[in-house]
Amino acid sequence: MSNVEAQPDQVVCRAGGLPGPQCDERGRSPVEIIPSRDVPLGGPRAMTVRRTLPQRQRSLIGPWCFVDHYGPNDVSGSAGMDVAPHPHTGLQTVSWLFEGAVQHIDSGGHAGLVLPGEVNLMTAGRGICHSEVSTEDTSNLHGVQLWLALPDHTRHQEAREFEHFAPEVTSFDGGEFLVFLGQLWGSASPVSTHSPLLGAEIRLDPGASVDLPVDETFEHGVLVDAGDITLENVPLPVNSIGYTGVGLKEMRISNRADTTARVVLLGGEPFPEQIVMWWNFVGRTHEEISRFRQEWQDEGDRFGEVEGYVGQGGPGSNAEGLGRLPAPRLPDVTIKARRNPPPQVQGGPESS
Repeated sequence: MSNVEAQPDQVVCRAGGLPGPQCDERGRSPVEIIPSRDVPLGGPRAMTVRRTLPQRQRSLIGPWCFVDHYGPNDVSGSAGMDVAPHPHTGLQTVSWLFEGAVQHIDSGGHAGLVLPGEVNLMTAGRGICHSEVSTEDTSNLHGVQLWLALPDHTRHQEAREFEHFAPEVTSFDGGEFLVFLGQLWGSASPVSTHSPLLGAEIRLDPGASVDLPVDETFEHGVLVDAGDITLENVPLPVNSIGYTGVGLKEMRISNRADTTARVVLLGGEPFPEQIVMWWNFVGRTHEEISRFRQEWQDEGDRFGEVEGYVGQGGPGSNAEGLGRLPAPRLPDVTIKARRNPPPQVQGGPESS
């Protein structure tokens, strides 16, 4: 799934104006809570997703610049996910499912089935397009769609890359985890990335707690999918991200529920570049974004073509009859770079 909003909001991110950081009384690290907002994708048959990044409060966590969380959605009586070919620039898409299955086809000549517990990573470079359709036998769709901003030295690469990896489950006292990108607690993913980062699913038993050793040069965010979670002893609402900033060597995650909990841990070195992000494009200037949009509308060579897309409307079209998604109209003002706050918990006296 990608950003298929017909009228995407422009979000200019700036520091300040946040509530004070939350912390407990036992000397743990402070935590910044990033709430989600509901975003309908597409037309009247659209899925609704919960978006935590980007927003005014914080734009990136490491190179992670986009976090959508969806489901569990019963799609047995609907079109499910049916996203016609659409473009990307300057990013990597990371698809991670908990339930369901999605067929991916891209203009790099790659086709793959996204399955629970198996990561699919697509590198756009200077330009790619792809389609995503949930399979006919999918009754529940549940997962996350994530984007990574590419650094300037690789965002213009010609290669349209696709990687697939099914990580092994690593157990610990009180739960288990799967590392789909980067490395954590002795487990590592072989999938190629262009910045130091981490992506992992963590499952906690009822009443369990874990002190995870983490890289102190990374900033981290914990997205809550299920459970009664505390991060550094601070309660996190379901569907929110708890952010800890850099400098943390050990992260305490606890599940106070009487059912199994699940979180997604995202981390990385602070991204040093300012990005301009609009619709499905990541660039550096308004002029770049405008050029990308026009090239997509003109069906230029930058993005290539998806061959073999079959949507709910039959071969070559989705449920609305579209064979490719048209780009929305650009806003009437200059799209500005996303100025991310410093990589520390924001809102208290130390951040002013």
